[in-house]
Amino acid sequence: MDVMEAGGMDWMQNEHMLGTSIMAVVYDGGVVLGADSRTTTGSYIANRVSDKISPITEKIFCCRSGSAADTQAISDYVRYYISMHSLEIGEEPKVATVGKMFRLICYRNKANLLAGIICAGYDKHDGGQVYNITLGGSILKQPFAISGSGSSYIYGFCDSNFKEGMGRDEAEQFVIRALALAMSRDGSSGGVIRTVTINESGVDRKYYSGKDIPGFYEGW
Repeated sequence: MDVMEAGGMDWMQNEHMLGTSIMAVVYDGGVVLGADSRTTTGSYIANRVSDKISPITEKIFCCRSGSAADTQAISDYVRYYISMHSLEIGEEPKVATVGKMFRLICYRNKANLLAGIICAGYDKHDGGQVYNITLGGSILKQPFAISGSGSSYIYGFCDSNFKEGMGRDEAEQFVIRALALAMSRDGSSGGVIRTVTINESGVDRKYYSGKDIPGFYEGW
C-alpha cells in the first residue's frame, strides 16, 4: 500500500507554518527587529534557517508569523503598493503608512489569512517605530512588540527588562536574550537568531547561531 494512502506521511500535506518567535523594539535612535528561523510542517521541521524578517522599503521591515505562504504573499503585496505610493509622493513612506497597509490587507481578509505581522522601521518624520498587526487585523503602535508561538513564554521577561531610551547595543542584547529564552521553551521556535537594526544611517543585519545564542541556565 502506498504510504500516502496509509496516512504515514500526512504531515507532508500540512501547511508550512512559522510557529515562531518574533519581536521588535524601539531604541534611542532607531529600531531592532529579531526572529528565530524554524519553519514547521505539522511536527516536522521543514526549514531550520528560514528568514522571517522581510524588507518592505530601504528602512522598513516586517517580521512574519503564522502561515508562511500567507505572510509572504502579504509582504509582497505591501511592498508593491508602497513602492507605488513612494513614487507618487516622491519620498520614502512613513512607517505608519506601511503598518496601516498591512492592517488593511489583514483586516479585509481576516477570514482567509493566518498572519501575525510586526512592522518596524525608521523615517525622518517620527524616527524609529514599531507596529504590531494581530491575526484579526488590529494595529497597535508599541515601544516593543512580541508575537508568535514563543512569545507567550517571554512576556514577563520583556516587561521586566524593557527600558525606555535604551541604546543600540542594549536593545540588540534585549532582543537576542528574549528570543533565546523563547527558543529554549517553545518547541516550534529554534534554529538561528536573525536581527535587523535600522536607524538614520541605514540597516545592519546580523545572525547568531550555536554558542553565540545565550544559554538559558548560564547566568545572564
